[in-house]
Amino acid sequence: MKSPNLSLRPLAIAGVSILAAAAPATVRGQLIDTKVVSLQAAKTMATAAEAEAKKRGWTVAIAVVDVSGNLIVFQRMDDVQIGSVDVAISKARTAARFKRPTKALADALAAGNTGILSIEGVAALTGGVPIIVDGKVLGAVGCSGMSADQDAVAAQAGVDALPH
Repeated sequence: MKSPNLSLRPLAIAGVSILAAAAPATVRGQLIDTKVVSLQAAKTMATAAEAEAKKRGWTVAIAVVDVSGNLIVFQRMDDVQIGSVDVAISKARTAARFKRPTKALADALAAGNTGILSIEGVAALTGGVPIIVDGKVLGAVGCSGMSADQDAVAAQAGVDALPH
């Protein structure tokens, strides 16, 4: 007499095979297709920010980061203060990670929301502008070296130069 367990074994193996074949389709359905800022696009934006600054007689440091705040391109104009290097990167990183211009954080701080100061790595300084395509933040441009409002003008010029 055959054991009942042995007769179910081929069915169990077939079931596992079917589930294994279906797994890639299930996982694929859970992934998100997204655009990223290419190196060439980042270079184009940094160049545009620099051109805007030159046109106005400003010297700035320019950072372009991806959505996670990781640096893609960095440019430092001649004679910019060295302290602006880290500030430009921090502004770009903050704008990318918080999905808003850093001016929004600077305004919140000015309005008394001092809790912003307790968030590690946040630059509550105007001059970081997110790169938004089809409603999604893909990264940011941050500038530093002039007044905060002037930095924002240069950063916005960089974002506006994004090839479409």
